[in-house]
Amino acid sequence: MQWTSILAIYALFWVVSAFILLPFGVQTHDEAGMDKIPGQAESAPANFQPKLIAKRATVLAAAVTAVYVINYAYGWITAEDLIFWGPTAN
Repeated sequence: MQWTSILAIYALFWVVSAFILLPFGVQTHDEAGMDKIPGQAESAPANFQPKLIAKRATVLAAAVTAVYVINYAYGWITAEDLIFWGPTAN
């Protein structure tokens, strides 16, 4: 596998990881015991920390990418292993 392919796969995993990690550790103003600004949405986060989310996404994406590349190299799970129904090869 070429390094550019690994980089592209890492970028995809990073974006997915960031979106998956967004809701964890976030509190609304009501949950944090803070006053809301008039007109503010009730679901607006009170403690949004994008740097922390980016760090966590970086670590998670690196781990998932490493597992993906190792699986690609050793072939533990192939496309044929993911066919659970349908025609089978004879």
